[in-house]
Amino acid sequence: MKRLPPNTLTCRKAPDMPAALRGWLLDLYEDAADGLRLWIISEEGERLCLKQSMPITFYAAGEAEQLRGLWKFLRKQPGVLSLSRETRRDVFLPEPIPVLQAVIDNPIRQTRLFRDVQKQFPHLTYYDSDISVTTRHAAAWGTFPMAFCEFEADDECNLQSLRVLNTRWDLSPVFPVFRTLSIEPDCDPVRGTPKTIKLHFQQRQKSLCLDDPAELIARLNAILDEFDPDFILTQWGDNWLIPELLKLSEQAGETLRLNRDADRDVRWQKELTYFSYGQIIYRGEEAHLFGRCHIDQRSAMMWKDYGLDGVLESARVTAQSIERAARVSPGSGISAMQMLTALEHQILVPWHKQQVEAFKSGMDLIQRDRGGLIYQPIVGLHSDVGQIDFISMYPAIIIKGNISPEVPLPDGIIPASDELGVVPLTLKPLYEKRVALKLNQANLRKGDPIAKRDSARASALKWLLVVCFGFLGYKNARFGRIEAHEAVTNGGREVLIRAKEIAESMGFEVLHLFVDALWLKKPGAVNKRDFQDVLNEITEQTGLGVSLDGVYRWVAFLPSRADSRIPVANRYFGVFQDGSSKVRGIEVRRRDTPPWVSETQTRMMDALAKAYTLEALPERLNEAFNLFRSALSDMREGRVPLEKLVVTCRITHELEAYKSPTPAVRAAKQLLQQTGKRVRPGQKMRFIYTRGEQGVSAWEVTEKLDHSRLDREKYIELMARAASSVLYPFGIENEELKQWAHSATIMLPLQFERQDAHVRPICNHVRPGRVERHAGFGRRASRSAT
Repeated sequence: MKRLPPNTLTCRKAPDMPAALRGWLLDLYEDAADGLRLWIISEEGERLCLKQSMPITFYAAGEAEQLRGLWKFLRKQPGVLSLSRETRRDVFLPEPIPVLQAVIDNPIRQTRLFRDVQKQFPHLTYYDSDISVTTRHAAAWGTFPMAFCEFEADDECNLQSLRVLNTRWDLSPVFPVFRTLSIEPDCDPVRGTPKTIKLHFQQRQKSLCLDDPAELIARLNAILDEFDPDFILTQWGDNWLIPELLKLSEQAGETLRLNRDADRDVRWQKELTYFSYGQIIYRGEEAHLFGRCHIDQRSAMMWKDYGLDGVLESARVTAQSIERAARVSPGSGISAMQMLTALEHQILVPWHKQQVEAFKSGMDLIQRDRGGLIYQPIVGLHSDVGQIDFISMYPAIIIKGNISPEVPLPDGIIPASDELGVVPLTLKPLYEKRVALKLNQANLRKGDPIAKRDSARASALKWLLVVCFGFLGYKNARFGRIEAHEAVTNGGREVLIRAKEIAESMGFEVLHLFVDALWLKKPGAVNKRDFQDVLNEITEQTGLGVSLDGVYRWVAFLPSRADSRIPVANRYFGVFQDGSSKVRGIEVRRRDTPPWVSETQTRMMDALAKAYTLEALPERLNEAFNLFRSALSDMREGRVPLEKLVVTCRITHELEAYKSPTPAVRAAKQLLQQTGKRVRPGQKMRFIYTRGEQGVSAWEVTEKLDHSRLDREKYIELMARAASSVLYPFGIENEELKQWAHSATIMLPLQFERQDAHVRPICNHVRPGRVERHAGFGRRASRSAT
């Protein structure tokens, strides 16, 4: 097939283009004239655009008089292909209901028409009215991003037939060779003024100056035309790069051809602030393209976790567009999957959720409204500990217990109905695919590129599975129900208690339980095969899959900072037998920890990780402590780069709503006063602690901040706090380490001794008169001092 002109809409068939072609579906979007436009990467490497008509159906239910009024209104509207009375199933109602079915000729017309309909007839209940065109297309033809298909088209590129040749659940999908163009400015545009942009493509690099708009746009268009990328990956693309390039193209009087579809301009998605899982989230304005995909790596939701491989996998299983899958939360992905399942099974998708939580007495709430089971760990150091995890416990319980809003709730995890509901129908193939990917990974050698790709894909699936449980209890979830959410946690508690009993009956000591994981210890159990029998028994008796996350050489469970006698469930660090570390709940895991602090804490733990046994820890302990001392010396001598001291915090309200401004809010107000830029709720604010009345300096306006203005005492305090998390198991608490960091006038107890199966701190080397508050002294020593 001959090469078509680059960056132009392919509306005519090439002379040698066959009537049927095979290729991958890259992009799909609405068009006012054509209905849909589909961009294909053919087996021969051509990028082709096909057109397809796509009527859209939605439904309305309610009082007969209101429905008659809607019927009369719709009959007069252009583009309405048919109106009829039908019977359909609403999962929240016991019997199918009568509905008015309206078929509209075009997705764009349906969207506009529905806005008028719901305004004029607000008391009706609507279904299937706001579903994305990609989800509708997936339900009708089985498509998804990068689906491998066989297409037939006429001479005008109108699609005549479409057959999908693979599925969303393929374990080893085949992709074409993608063309990827990366663009980034030469500096952070928030803090400086970029002079050039850097481009990476085909193992080539180019640098284009921004000072000559005409030359810049001409050269950039030439690259876009010649290389014709499928993906444009940017840094600061949404909030600076693309707006700046479009502004420069306007100055140059030359169109910047970012889209493959020459008929389209860049589509801008408005900024958005919303509340999700206990925090305020901000999504900035987004630049979307047609015929190719733009992903801003800084605003893509989970890019750092799984990159492009994970984005493609998420788009594949959720049937969302690639650009959308990269930017929205996993909860939006689960919602799209549930709507797709409903459409495939002729179940109505409600426009707005109508159901509310059933009334419960106070006693009902006490019995039902509980979360996962959490144990109080045995604080301190432990050696040869196995961590057992249930494989995606909550999704597995939803599937096994058939927990869905429209079916009777199970007894524990024993299902009350054999017919799977919408939620388990959605999760079952997703869960099975992730388990299969994890099993495949186990058979691949370390460093295998396939292992890296599959790890990213499994991570994308993991996040979808993680949020499915919370989404079940989300008040606005279209297929959510709080009673189903409670049934899942009830099943989880029962399963974890049963696993604990099994482990104890087999001679294991249970050091800790946390929702879906157990930490077990047994004399003589020192490697993976020593835990295999208990894994098999738990799987046999619970019916759920479990895996050994690993065997720790040693692991330290840490107490509360407020009271060292109180254990904290999710605050620990340890080293597995393969040398890898696992850390939870300490400073390195917090988003508001300055890089200087988190990097030093990581190095301290890495030093301790070199110890293969508890007996080998003392020599590594001094190495870790010297890293702490060196970091303090760097701070006092002004050797720490400013960018390593930046603190990042999320703003959760409008600035005027704060009565006692936090440091982040003070920095945001400072930024507003000096630059006029307002930080919105959900946005992150970066700042540095400084001396003076305000105590902070907004990072965006601190280009030439002098080191003498730094609040060194504050940073030393943060460093001491982080170091104390690492050194606590060895007898050192935060307050005494903080005192040492500021003055170095006390002797620290960097010693420990072995006692039975555990290790306890020795505290007799501290300055006389200090009140002993270390865990391990007093009546609870046998349980909490380790």
